[in-house]
Amino acid sequence: MLDAKGRFLANIAQGSRKDARDAVVAARKAFGGWSGRTAYNRGQILYRIAEVMEGRRDQFTAELQASEGIPIAKARTYVDASIDRWVWYAGWTDKITQVVGGANPVAAPYFNLSSPEPTGVVAVIAPQGPLLGLTSVIAPVIASGNTAVVIASERYPVPAITLSECLATADLPAGVVNILTGSAGEIAPWLASHMDVNGIDLTGATDPELATSLEADAAENLKRVRRPAPQDGPEDLLATPALDRMTQFLEVKTVWHPIGT
Repeated sequence: MLDAKGRFLANIAQGSRKDARDAVVAARKAFGGWSGRTAYNRGQILYRIAEVMEGRRDQFTAELQASEGIPIAKARTYVDASIDRWVWYAGWTDKITQVVGGANPVAAPYFNLSSPEPTGVVAVIAPQGPLLGLTSVIAPVIASGNTAVVIASERYPVPAITLSECLATADLPAGVVNILTGSAGEIAPWLASHMDVNGIDLTGATDPELATSLEADAAENLKRVRRPAPQDGPEDLLATPALDRMTQFLEVKTVWHPIGT
């Protein structure tokens, strides 16, 4: 790929449908261990990712400058916001259950408790915002115990490669996040129709025709689908996120238990 000035920047791997299938296998294998960890431990690991990224802040800044041709001040703003975003979601890992779950009043001698559980393997099409956008779609998925297969920004893939190195050195278990570089148009249909993928985030599917096609493919095994939203633009991502990105890929389990037994 070329930088913003048309000069050679890096050779980027072009992911294939086989890479996508292998990534799903790795994500499924990692799901049991990751979802079984305590929420507190998942928060520690997300916080560690932020620490590793902080140590490579200058590298991320330089990559954003080279890829997008933006001023250094703006690049630093996006890098700092990305690091803060990991910390933000790290703080929610052991709190989301209290917000989403709870005890339900019933007209019978029972305890009725609702508790959120992760959906499973989530495919994600990252937005073109190469670092903040990528962080904003990965962190909420894994914070709640899911594993992810992510198609990075096709136009700006270099920060995604550096982020994958940070994830690999931040105590995140293998297979929890699997980042693919290449064409979303080529890879995404295979993820959307894959029977072992439980959800798909279409944030980066800005082509309405592609998004509609992926929704249709996802319907084959009743995947949860997050559609692109107006607030997914690069500048809008700087705002404090809502919890919907976490709750989108949570299932609520309700348990009934007799009182006095």
